[in-house]
Amino acid sequence: MIIHKTTISHFTHFCTNDIVIYLKDVAQLKEGVGPLKIDRENRLRKITIGANVANRSIGQVVADIKGRLADFPMAKGYFLEYGGTYKQMAETMIDLMLAFLAAAILIYMIMAAQFESLTQPFVIMFSIPMSIIGVIMGLIVMGMSFSVPAMMGVIILGGIVVNNGIVLVDYVNRLRKQGMEKHEAIIQAASARLRPILITALTTIMGILPMAFTTSQGAEMRAPLGAAVAFGLMASTILTLFVVPVMYSVTETVADRAQRKIKKKLHGRDGS
Repeated sequence: MIIHKTTISHFTHFCTNDIVIYLKDVAQLKEGVGPLKIDRENRLRKITIGANVANRSIGQVVADIKGRLADFPMAKGYFLEYGGTYKQMAETMIDLMLAFLAAAILIYMIMAAQFESLTQPFVIMFSIPMSIIGVIMGLIVMGMSFSVPAMMGVIILGGIVVNNGIVLVDYVNRLRKQGMEKHEAIIQAASARLRPILITALTTIMGILPMAFTTSQGAEMRAPLGAAVAFGLMASTILTLFVVPVMYSVTETVADRAQRKIKKKLHGRDGS
């Protein structure tokens, strides 16, 4: 077997037009097995193993794979990295969590400006964790996993569930400004605002439920979002009618005591 000088460019300066170079003179022949191509990432060799997922979520499949490979012996210099759609989903989930945190801060700031109080918006914000209870229960009932669409539903809930608390706390404040005692104002406000809270919540829930039960094309994206919003709002509405009044009473009592202590230290007596 010979190679003409035109096929080995780095030997051309040793060759003339009539000279040929034999392979045995420049290389050693050895049979072996090697890859057809070598892939690299960040200057490191990599081997990619891919698979499709059916009838299960990517998170569940990756969790099983991690469990199986937890005790797998790895040679020195080798490591496992999970990429593809799973990596994109994890990065997107982190971004959505940051967006949820930013949304919660903005909601708190707006309510603090409107109520001119730092404690009352905190009371209303208790509606958000209560809605997450409903989200988890709804996904379990519907047989769905906590995915990116479900996280988007949680972010949407952040701006919806606080409405019930705003209606309730605002009416309590109005009654107290009219001279009504705190606990009596809470009881009357809860009974007076029960009907409008239920009406607004039920209309939203009934409007979003068809999305949760859809089976048409693209249901894997719409159904988790609809289930998260519908069940989250349902749980938040029920719990808000009990938790928000209790938290309002507790925080106002603590705030009043703290205010009296501060005035006493400043002026040496209760009052201004």
